[in-house]
Formats: sequence, structure tokens, C-alpha cells
Amino acid sequence: MSSAAADGAVLALCALAVVLADLRWLRVAQREHYLPGAASVFAWRWWGSSAANRALAVVGLAGALVSARVALAGLAGALAGAAGPLGLSLRGRTSRLAWTSRLRRLAVLLGVVQGVALATAALATWALAGSAGAALHGAATACALLALAAPATGDLAMWAARPLEARSLGQFVRKAAQHLRASAPRIVAITGSYGKTTTKGYVAHLLSGQFSVVATPASFNNTAGLSRAVNEHLVPGTQVFVAEMGTYGPGEIAAMCAWAPPEVAVITAIGPVHLERMRTLERIADAKAEILERAPVAVLNVDHPLLARLADRAEAEGRTVWRCSASAGGADVSVRRQGDLLRVVVPRAGAGLDLVVGAGPEVEPGNVACALAVAFALGVPPEAVGARLATLPVPPHRRVPQRGAGGADVVDDTYNSNPAGAAGALAMLGQLGAPGGRKVVVTPGMVELGPAQEEANREFAARAGQVATELVVVGRTNARALEAGARQAGLAVRRVADRQAAVAWVKAHLGPGDAVLYENDLPDHYP
Repeated sequence: MSSAAADGAVLALCALAVVLADLRWLRVAQREHYLPGAASVFAWRWWGSSAANRALAVVGLAGALVSARVALAGLAGALAGAAGPLGLSLRGRTSRLAWTSRLRRLAVLLGVVQGVALATAALATWALAGSAGAALHGAATACALLALAAPATGDLAMWAARPLEARSLGQFVRKAAQHLRASAPRIVAITGSYGKTTTKGYVAHLLSGQFSVVATPASFNNTAGLSRAVNEHLVPGTQVFVAEMGTYGPGEIAAMCAWAPPEVAVITAIGPVHLERMRTLERIADAKAEILERAPVAVLNVDHPLLARLADRAEAEGRTVWRCSASAGGADVSVRRQGDLLRVVVPRAGAGLDLVVGAGPEVEPGNVACALAVAFALGVPPEAVGARLATLPVPPHRRVPQRGAGGADVVDDTYNSNPAGAAGALAMLGQLGAPGGRKVVVTPGMVELGPAQEEANREFAARAGQVATELVVVGRTNARALEAGARQAGLAVRRVADRQAAVAWVKAHLGPGDAVLYENDLPDHYP
């Protein structure tokens, strides 16, 4: 085969590998909300997740570099980029690639970025060597490298697409803002490191006896989701709109509140969720505090020290503040658990309440306290609130107890795991099953905790040893930390590749008298 033919063949095969690699990393980008940098972060995790992936990466990179002299060596880079990292599938098992208009725009822009890179490599080698054959060889070598660099070029394309996407989103935001102005509902905005969705459900439930209420569905808590919720769900006559607001960094909540200004703003908790992105709890608190800037009424869970300080600051700025607590006395709304009951105390004038209601173990007192404060802030009478407390909705996949098909007790806590919630789920597991029965924790561990992630997972596994007989570790993301904690507690450990394998093991080994906690469930773009 002539050198030109070899270069042409390598270029064609590498181009095919680039397409396959792009599909894989576009799926990761979509799952990570198109955040620039996310694909590269996950690529680093995946390529380092196993000895096989590390070896494949070394061979692929070496082949791509050697192809600068030996064209056919580039096929090693193409193969590594197309097939690896091993375990990260093209189509996905839990979250398949969805060809939305945004993804199509990103795919086109990614193709442009990679095309420019190839053209630049070809022109550079042509300028240096002065021949078309050299240009073809340079393009083939660059293409082999691009197959491995798909995450980085994908991140570059996402960064370049941000102005275009902001402009595209702007039209939906403007429509939503007009819709809100025309309907003029009272807006309740809710944020927090965790507890947002649960509190949103409680608020909507407590208010719906007095008002026509619309709440954002599921976890529609970013600008795109919030504008979509307004445009698709807000109907004429809506009196209260309950909006969940999330953030990955400074400015996001402030931007949402600019066009959806809340009358009542709620912060449920400050914790290490998203610590990976925001680095410190103080920065997380500052980002969440943006929700108060336009709100005359603040509802804050002062069990969290940063929120207790924020409550004092908000009051000094002239806002009406409702301090909520699941533990401290003297709060405006105090909700404390007493076994299977909740003791609710509201000493505030005009909203006086002192009662005891039944509540399952899945009900979180701090979230209930925040929801009660919202109801009172909007003028719902105490007797109406009390009547609805006994029928609070149970959010799906959040510490939900049920009976499995094989007869074992099951706790489903697979959504939005965090250290505080995981500790509560372990306590629930301890109350289930029969004396002497097996108690199993199934988990991939907790993520997005930044520098605290390893220690948090180690502590969780160690604490699991106090109530569980076995720990089933799912995947590789937190396996080392979980196993270290389990060893510390003398807890038996079993490793499985994915959630399906864990469920199959539970069905085969647990039955009546046993209990299992499913704590968190990571999508399959995690190792």
C-alpha cells in the first residue's frame, strides 16, 4: 500500500472513530446539562477507572503520536477513541442520547470545531513540507488524536455555543415573563442544597386548600426548566406559582428571580451538594442567598448555621423572616419528630399552632417547617394548615418504604442523595426487617461533593455498619471510599457492576424478614 493510500485509509477510519467518540461524549454532555468542562471531567474519571481503560488510553495515545511517522499506527488511536473508555456505552442504558434541537446544534458546532482542527493540521504540514501528501498525512495524524480528544473538543464546542444558546433560551424566558405578568400569581421560590423538591410538594399541598396552585414539575429548576414550566403549565386564574430553583454557580438564581420575582423565598438547607463545583459551603450559601434579593419574605431553616446568620442579615435588611427548625426551640416554626408523630409548634402571633400529627419516617421535619412558614406567610389560617398536615404527599424515590416482590422490606432513597438524607435513610433501615434478618445497603455512593466526597462516602459506609449486615457497592465511582468505611466497621462488602446486577442479587438472596436500602442511583455515564 502506498503511503498516500495508507494515510487516506487511516484518515477515513479515524474520521469514523471520531463520529463514534462524539456520540459517546455528546451523551455525557447532555446528561451534565451542557456544562463546558463536564465531558473532560468524566473522561478523566472513566479513563482512570480501571487498569484496562488506563492501558487502552496509553496504547491509543501512543499510536496516535507514532502515526506522525507511521500512518497505520494511528489506527490504535482510532480504535481507542471509538471503543473506549470501556464500560461507557454509546447508546446508554439509563439515559439515552436524545436528539433535541440543542443537541443537534451542538453536534454541528462540534463538527465545525473538529473540521477546523483537521484543516489547520493539513495546512500546517503542507506549509512545512510543501506537498499534498504531507498535508494528507498531517490530517490523518490529527484525526487519530481527535478520536481521543472528543471530550475536550466537545467542551470547546459547548463553550462556543453558550452565546447562541443564551439567545435561543431568551425567547422562551421572555415569553414566560410575559405570561407571569399577565397571570400575576404570587410566586414562592424554593432553593437549598437538598429538600427543594420535597418542600415544593409540601407547599403546594398546604396551599391548595385555599388557593389555585401550580408548581414546577419534577426537577425543572434551572432557567430552561422554569421557563418551560411557566409556558406549559401556568393557567389563567393561577393564584400561587411555586418555583423550585437550583444552581450550579453564582448568578443563576438571581437571573431567574429577575423575571420570576418571588414574594416568598425559601432556603431549605445548606450542605456539600455541588461542593465539587462551588468549592466551599460559604459560596454555596451565597449562591442560594440570591433568591432573597427581590423577596420581601424569607423562610430559612436555621438549623444550618449559615442560614441562621443569613436570617439575621435578611431581617436587618428589612425583610420579614420566618425562622424554621427541626431541632431548636424558639423558632417561628418548629417541627420535631416524636416517634411516628410530628410535634408542630408555631408561637408566632396570628399563626399560633401547637399540635401533634402522624407522619411516616419518610417525612422530613425541617422541610415541613419551611412549608408551614410559607403557608402562614401567605395567610392560610392555622386550622386549614393543620387539617392538611396529616396528608402530606410522599415524593417518589425519597426514602420511600415498600415491600419487595420477594417479601423483603425496601427503602427507596435513590434520588438526590446527600450526607444528611443518607443518614436518615440508614436510621429507617434500622427500623425495618425482623430480628436476626439480613439488612443490606445497596449504593454507588454520593457524588458532587468535591473534596469532601471520599470522606463522606467512607463515613456513610462506616455508619452503615451500625445497622446493616452487608454493603453492596454499585460501580467504581466511590468503591474505594465505601470499601474503606465498610472495613472500618467490619461490614461485609459485595461489588456489582450496575444497579441491575444489584437488584438481581437482592431478589436472589433476600426475603421475608430481611430489609434493603437503595441509597442513590447514578446514571450510567458515571463509572
